[in-house]
Amino acid sequence: MTTKISMDAVISHGNDAPLDREILARPTAGPGQVLVRIKASGVNPLDLKIRSGKAPHAKHPLPAVLGMDLAGTVEAVGDDVIAFAPGDEVYGLTGGIGGLQGSLAEFAAVDADLLAPKPANLTMREAAALPLVFITAWEGLVDRARVREGQKSPGSGSRRCWPNGYPDRPGL
Repeated sequence: MTTKISMDAVISHGNDAPLDREILARPTAGPGQVLVRIKASGVNPLDLKIRSGKAPHAKHPLPAVLGMDLAGTVEAVGDDVIAFAPGDEVYGLTGGIGGLQGSLAEFAAVDADLLAPKPANLTMREAAALPLVFITAWEGLVDRARVREGQKSPGSGSRRCWPNGYPDRPGL
């Protein structure tokens, strides 16, 4: 049996240049990493901003494999990884920024702390659509609106999110 040591990936070569499909060396799982065979990945507005050079907060040297969200199957684990084993279905975030390989490829070596077991009731596509969207929602609610445990949200049927009005507008 022959082990495939290369992979297909989608590469961005420069600002607003067309994305190209290329064959790259397959990564390996280093210490603390999980090698994921990617079954689904997402393209987010941030990916498009990076590709067009309009994301100074998320610099990424080009050419590069972009993409952050993924879902797939564990192929191998690096040293010190005990949370996952080959064959596990996972979802989470990979690089795509800061010089780390993104998820628009067949495989990615991902920090184990950025992965979670894929819920059995979600498809790979559904799971791959969640990570960055969830983080964005969390930042909006917890970091910016300062929603805390015990508070009700507008979607829960309450008239107010906060008992004493909005944090930045008391009395509302």
